[in-house]
Amino acid sequence: MKKTYSEENYLKAIYHIDQNGLKVSPKAIAAALDNNPASVIDMIKKLQEKLLISYDKVKGAKLTASGQASALDIIRKHRLWEVFLVEKLGYDWDEVHDIAEQLEHIQDDRLAAKLDAFLGNPSFDPHGDPIPAENGKMPVYANIRLSDLEVGNKGKVGSVRDTSTPFLKYLKQLQLGLGSSIEVLDKLEFDQSMIISINSGPAQTVSSKMTSNILLIPG
Repeated sequence: MKKTYSEENYLKAIYHIDQNGLKVSPKAIAAALDNNPASVIDMIKKLQEKLLISYDKVKGAKLTASGQASALDIIRKHRLWEVFLVEKLGYDWDEVHDIAEQLEHIQDDRLAAKLDAFLGNPSFDPHGDPIPAENGKMPVYANIRLSDLEVGNKGKVGSVRDTSTPFLKYLKQLQLGLGSSIEVLDKLEFDQSMIISINSGPAQTVSSKMTSNILLIPG
């Protein structure tokens, strides 16, 4: 069943909100898509009619099995395109998100499979996010936030939750990327900012906003 670009974006947004453990309310969807609540309500009705979501005012929206499969298919295409743009065309990791947002909507059933094979069946995109397999299965991925570590703990960067250009450029300035090792030297009670060492380098103070968007592999 073909879907409009807008419908695909809604399904992807609902998936991400739910994965973050939040209630998928019209307000949350509107915030995620920078849309107005009235438009969100209209789309919720359309997605219900297509049996892609269920909706309850108290519990919020939930993807049906069909809706989940569609959302994962879009996410799979997006992340494969990001790998292609970085590995084959030489884009940097802070340049690819918006381009992949456009490419993910190409509706050729064979393209994602061919792209996946061409890239050597990658498990993760350039930001460390897992790429769903064709059957929707996710590889095991980093899921411990830097902000949850205690003083003295160490880990390696496995993924970043914020893939916006400003955030990724900030990480580049810190010389922090996927695979970088981080040690927590201190955690400030006042605002939960941290003093960390990156790759055994000098101590640096980083904000709680930054640490909550870094996912680590412990050890």
